[in-house]
Amino acid sequence: MNQKLKVAVPTQNNLLTAHFGHCEKFAIIDIEDNIIVNETHVDPPIHQPGVYPQFLAQQGVDLIIAGGMGMKAQNLFAQYNIKVYIGVQNGTPKQLAEDYLKNQLQTGRNLCDH
Repeated sequence: MNQKLKVAVPTQNNLLTAHFGHCEKFAIIDIEDNIIVNETHVDPPIHQPGVYPQFLAQQGVDLIIAGGMGMKAQNLFAQYNIKVYIGVQNGTPKQLAEDYLKNQLQTGRNLCDH
């Protein structure tokens, strides 16, 4: 069975940013059968409460790797059945997706305080 997964990583200068709601772009990584097959970068819509979860759900995202994220956003992602990993320190989107695939993604405390 062909397993597909879309992972979103909020970035600043092509690296994970600690502040989800203030990212410059979202890296969208397509994974098929545990292999990264594509990486694209999309501009987020204007940041307002509730906009990013809806936007990423429309992109078909299954999973988010983030440094920090507010509880409201986390709850909205849960409503869209999008899994969220927070407290990730740094890295390129591809490195983080590879770490996730190897079950080596290091999560920790939420780096966002609201």
